[in-house]
Amino acid sequence: MLVARRVDEEAIALQRQGVLPGYAPMKGQEAAQVGSAAALDRARDFAFPNYRDLGAAVALGVDLPAYLATHLGTWHGGMYDPLASRFAPFNAVVGGPVTHAVGWAMGARLDGTRGVALTYFGDGASSQGDVHEAMNFAAVYRLPVIFFCQNNGWAISVPTDRQVGGGSVAARAQGYGIEGVRVDGNDVLAVHEATLAALERGRAGEGPTVIEAMTYRMGPHSTSDDPGRYRTLAEEQEWAERDPLTRAAAQLPESVVAEAEQHAAEVTRQVREALTAMGDRPGEELFDFVYREPTKALLAQRRAWKEWADA
Repeated sequence: MLVARRVDEEAIALQRQGVLPGYAPMKGQEAAQVGSAAALDRARDFAFPNYRDLGAAVALGVDLPAYLATHLGTWHGGMYDPLASRFAPFNAVVGGPVTHAVGWAMGARLDGTRGVALTYFGDGASSQGDVHEAMNFAAVYRLPVIFFCQNNGWAISVPTDRQVGGGSVAARAQGYGIEGVRVDGNDVLAVHEATLAALERGRAGEGPTVIEAMTYRMGPHSTSDDPGRYRTLAEEQEWAERDPLTRAAAQLPESVVAEAEQHAAEVTRQVREALTAMGDRPGEELFDFVYREPTKALLAQRRAWKEWADA
């Protein structure tokens, strides 16, 4: 959790320095992400993140400079190996990774591995039609998938109570006939236990689970956002007192916390140096991996780009 917090802070600083074009901070959501991702079995499960899930990437051991290469604009979806890390390329489409997770879960059901898909999305994304379709499909086929909603209070600038009907994402599970759980998203142990229980249900063929982790986005929606325009300082201070890192540190010896700080500082240094040293990728890669068999239009675009680049 501390590594995620420090790297997140460094990413914001790098954006302000012009190294990263843009970034979506996740400060305050470390417990929800680390507690859930750490429960996965990397031999058979798979996580499908959105653009604010750095903590989950840390928990699954993803190469962080390679992960942040997407924010650097160097590579689409990150330069790390998704199969090795069990962490799919993160998705910037709101609600996008949810349908991907359901498709993967269908494959896991068919191949008999008893693997479970864990997909992340926010309270804002829960209003997307894709999320409804994914939950309904998963419920009908009793697929092994965990719909993990990080309810951080704000869909960009719109509060949850103005865009989530009924006031609860977890309550929607009842309409699909599946399990729905609401958990304190700032309590890493509570999140971990809820995720383990959902994984057991998935492996046992009992179908999907909706977990709604109640947390708070302590920073802006993105580095181009000003949360002071839509929420109060009093609200931010109230949630700062529930900081998941402070709560976790209170349960550990001071020596362990100090050691964690040293480790986080070293990881952050390595990430900063690797990102600032990362050069441009070959321009031809813009046209690779789009289609298995390139279309005529794509080939024409590549030729046009090549002529322009060589001019």
